[in-house]
Amino acid sequence: MKRFILGALCIVALGCNTSTPTADNDRLNDDTNQVVDRDNTAVNARDRSIAATTPFDQKENQSDIDITAKIRSQVVGTDMSLNAQNVKIMTKDGNVTLRGPVATADEKLKIGRLANEVAGTQNVDNQLEVQP
Repeated sequence: MKRFILGALCIVALGCNTSTPTADNDRLNDDTNQVVDRDNTAVNARDRSIAATTPFDQKENQSDIDITAKIRSQVVGTDMSLNAQNVKIMTKDGNVTLRGPVATADEKLKIGRLANEVAGTQNVDNQLEVQP
């Protein structure tokens, strides 16, 4: 008898479900699950180049580490975009290379200025790219 009552309650509970899929719900779900296909083939090819500076090229000497850390802390301490705060900062023998995407030309200039203040104008190679 208990099984019969439990089964009947389950059927009633399922029958009370008033949510029905509508065209609007399906459209919203389709929009939120869209995948944007980004073509960054050129960037990947550049990063594979032997001549391109990567974070693996940074030496482990304390001077280079300190320069990178100081620039990074100043960049992160700003109100710039997340991309700008995550740019690659690589220091090798006191020479700093900045690479990665930023949202605006102003962010590129600001990060370049911060690096110039820490490492000196002659020691900074600003390769930051402004995203369209």
